[in-house]
Amino acid sequence: MTSTPGPDGTSRQPGISSTTASLPVAAPLAHEVIPLYGAEFAADPYSVYDRLREYGPLAPVEIAPGIGAMLVTDYRAALELLHDPDTWSKDSRAWQATVPPDSPVLPMMGWRPNALVNDGDTHRRYRQVITESFSLFTPHELREHTRQVSETLIARFTSRGQVDLIAEYAAQVPVLVFNRLFGMPDSYSAQLVTALCGMLDANTPEEAVTANEAFSAYIGELIGTKQVQRGADLTSWYMDHPAGLTPEELASEIVVTMAAGHNATTNLIGNALARMLSDNRYYSTLSSGGLTPRDALHDVLQNDPPMSNLSPHFPTRDVFFHGTWIRAGQLVLISYAAANTQHGRTAPGEAASAGGSGGGAHLAWSAGPHACPVQNPALLIATTAIERLTAWLSDIELTVPHDELVWRHGPFHRGLVELPARFTPITPDQAGATPWASSSPSSSTQPDAMSTARPTASAS
Repeated sequence: MTSTPGPDGTSRQPGISSTTASLPVAAPLAHEVIPLYGAEFAADPYSVYDRLREYGPLAPVEIAPGIGAMLVTDYRAALELLHDPDTWSKDSRAWQATVPPDSPVLPMMGWRPNALVNDGDTHRRYRQVITESFSLFTPHELREHTRQVSETLIARFTSRGQVDLIAEYAAQVPVLVFNRLFGMPDSYSAQLVTALCGMLDANTPEEAVTANEAFSAYIGELIGTKQVQRGADLTSWYMDHPAGLTPEELASEIVVTMAAGHNATTNLIGNALARMLSDNRYYSTLSSGGLTPRDALHDVLQNDPPMSNLSPHFPTRDVFFHGTWIRAGQLVLISYAAANTQHGRTAPGEAASAGGSGGGAHLAWSAGPHACPVQNPALLIATTAIERLTAWLSDIELTVPHDELVWRHGPFHRGLVELPARFTPITPDQAGATPWASSSPSSSTQPDAMSTARPTASAS
């Protein structure tokens, strides 16, 4: 008979539900802490999630060498945690004090004065700045900005007949759009691309430091410019919001909006394109209808969410949660990917099976008070980017099979290293409309203002 579990965990195997502790478990699993990084995990994370589910709703994992966490892999447990801010805190300061200052996970989870890692009224104040400022852009404006930058990028590679859709498209669309939304001329786009893409793709600590310094320089120049002259842009609206952000809070809110939005939107576009171009249900109907980019995006959000394991939380007290004792302050992450695919996963090219994960609710945007504050803008940007690419290059196809694509390493994201594709070239002098005729002005010029000054957002 299994004894009653206590917070020290000595009465039972770690992570095993009290209702199933007496069931036989493979010997290695009882003491195994599975890493969520490295080539093996990146190549096939879903097999890892299957192993983790043997522990029950939560499992012990390692997110970097020497950095442990508990991972929630069960959908209902994840929803319960995300909707219980009284028990679970987002404030990472106590945990951060136990982590080496050069740990690779700190940039994602270290404390800052922004909406991502604060609780209660402080969180609501920061979140309102983001949601109310974004609401001042109409969907038409967001779509038009995205159309213009998408077709500017398409025009750069259409004459070649081949492209890496990650480096040359998916990773750049959100950066160029954010540069505009935050109020900088298009001539600053290259600087922001270098910084954000450099942070995304850094292979050494030195490269990461260089990219971070470039990003900090861009943010400093952005804020300095808007302090002199406001505009109809997110930076100005953040500055003038009734929340009254301090200079440190302002910079942190801009950084978290850009950095989180860039990584997630890049992966969303890239993963959706990878699925579309590997699936004849999309490929054969790019020009004639059928399954749409929105179908591909929903497919990805359900089966390959762009941020796979995140939502760091820390219990405010020792808590017995779905069969596992969690110490106060212990790091707990939500696996959106494992929770979404708990009852099966639809692979690229497969139709959703009955009872599988091809439809219904998902956790790709998280849930509860910390759900993604800009879901609709992100989805609109991704949808428009995919629509413009497939409209101009209707015969585009991958040059390698989907199962040979290489995925980026890391515990938090699900994103491709590259996405090589080919298509029939389009040249500037050929007859008919081309991206050069309908795309935005040169990236070195600022487009005409799309709107005049807006009413200042008000806190609700």
